[in-house]
Order: sequence, then structure tokens, then C-alpha cells
Amino acid sequence: MARKWIYALEELGQEHLDLVGKKCANLGEMTKLGMRVPPGFAISVDGFEEYMRATGLGARIEAYFASQGADLKKSIQRQMDASRVAKEMIAETPLPASIADEIERNYEALCVRCDAPDLAVAVRSSGSVSMPGQMETYLHVRGGSEVTRRVLEVWESTFNTRAIAFRLEKGMPVDKTPIGVAVIRMVNAKSAGVILTVLPTTGDLDHVMIEGNWGLGESVVSGEITPDNFIVNKASLAIERKVSKKTRWVVSTGNGTVKADVPIHLQDLPCLDDNEILELVRVALRVEKHFGAPQDMEWVVDQDLPYPENVIWVQARAAKFIPLRKGADADYIVDQMARLFRR
Repeated sequence: MARKWIYALEELGQEHLDLVGKKCANLGEMTKLGMRVPPGFAISVDGFEEYMRATGLGARIEAYFASQGADLKKSIQRQMDASRVAKEMIAETPLPASIADEIERNYEALCVRCDAPDLAVAVRSSGSVSMPGQMETYLHVRGGSEVTRRVLEVWESTFNTRAIAFRLEKGMPVDKTPIGVAVIRMVNAKSAGVILTVLPTTGDLDHVMIEGNWGLGESVVSGEITPDNFIVNKASLAIERKVSKKTRWVVSTGNGTVKADVPIHLQDLPCLDDNEILELVRVALRVEKHFGAPQDMEWVVDQDLPYPENVIWVQARAAKFIPLRKGADADYIVDQMARLFRR
């Protein structure tokens, strides 16, 4: 491939959304804002498209979906079958050496930059169209050959059943979804979670909501546990705390992650101290001002770094929320909340 298709995050910004997907473009924009973002690189949609073209896989998958006809939209079972067939095609089609070598060279350069041989990285999907939770993420990936394997599996996940159903519902081409991939250094997480600069179920723009847990943020975004909850007044910075008993977390095994029991001595302790809460709020409000809209952001606190360098950012996107009309009654609020969580 003569054309450039891998980019350092520092080379990217919002204007590159169609090139590398939302996640990578936002990470690039965040670095321009001076936010603490893990170093890494983005594989553009051109990398995915070249793989599909060079192997002939794109034409084969296109022909397969064309053979399924309009009935594909009517049957979940047929969508599941189509997902299995398309993913098997990809699993049986290795990366051309030119593509694999370029990914490995960029991973090795990242290892040198971070002064860490076999650096642990996250390999995350970055779609141009937001499809939360429909494509794969791999954490604590080590070694060039393992990174290339996980990149291929992220590409394969564009044909997950949920992703196929989403494209059918939206009237998008079902046989092809160009996708970027983010490869970023893993953070040695003490705690992690999300921050929204609006209260999503009420549309309250005067407060910030933070949710978090010990360990990696997957336990928070998956909804598997009741996280700690902090509501912060934007003007006074007063903090309202709801500290949960946190019995499960996601932690690194050194070569992957595992769900495990939280140590007894941490279960009832807040996963953030006041300084960390206020640093999260300070940066989030600056990002909200920059984008001119409420933000939904993901954060990690690195246990190896001192405050405030330990507050790391791994995602920023526009927040989804329902503006609450004045004088709304209880039935209206319930209806609006139901609409929000059906999205």
C-alpha cells in the first residue's frame, strides 16, 4: 500500500472523522486540547478497505449478502447466520504481509516511544457511525503479531449480528462498514469510569455526573455493577456523593483482563478522592466549552502516576440527554427516561 493509512493520534482531529472513525478523531482532538491521552496510533478505514480489496474478500462478502435478498431484514436467525458466514470468511482470510508488517512496525515504534518492549495496548474499534457496544475491544494486548490478530478481529466484528441488524434498520449497506481502529497504550488503572457534563435523565445542565469503579472502566460501561456516583455543581463545585459497595471489578492479568472480586478493604471506599473529582470536572467543562455541547467522556486514574498527571482521558463524545420541560409530571419523566435508554 503506497498511500498512508496509519496515523499518530497527534496528527488527527475532528476533521478526520471519516478517515479514522469517531473514537480516533476525538482522541486526536483531545491531544490538541492538551488533555492527557495515552499515546497510540490509528488505523484508518483505508487499511480495512485495502484488506478487503487485496484479498478479494470485499467482493465475496458483497456477493454473499446480495444473495440473501430483502428477507435478511425480516429474520433475526438469518442475520445470525449471515454474521457467522461473514465472520468465518474473514477468519479464514489472513492479513496480507504488507498490511501486517506496517501494523507491527507502528506497534514497535510505540513500544520505543513508551520505553516498554511488548507494551500492553488496547485495540478498539472506531466507527464513523456510532454503534456503541456492537464491535469488539481488546485490552492488554502485547506483541506485534498479537496486535495484528486483534486488529483483524475488530474488523471481523463489523459483521457481529447486532452490527448487521443496526445497518439494516438504518438502511445502510449491510455488506460493508468501513471502520478505523485505535491502538493505544494501556493505563495501569486504579479506577475508571465516565463523566457527563449534563444529567442525562433530566437534562440538568448545571451539574456534572461522574460514575466509577475500582479497576478498568468496562465494569462501569457494561452496567454490571452499581458504581460510585458523584454529582458536582458546575458553579460552586459542591460534591454530592453516593458511594456504593463495589464487589466486582475488571483487572489486568498482565496478558488480558479478568472479572474478579474487589478486595474487602476497597469495597466501601470511594474510587475517587476530591482532588481527582475536581480535576475530572475541570477538564470536562473545558472540553464542553470547546465543543459547545454537553460531553460524555471516559476517564482512567493511573495508579503509577502522581496527581494530577494520573488523570487520563480515553474518550470524548457528545452526550445523549433528554431536555426536561418545566413543570413536567412524573409520567412525562418516566416516558422520557424510557426513550433515552431505548436509544
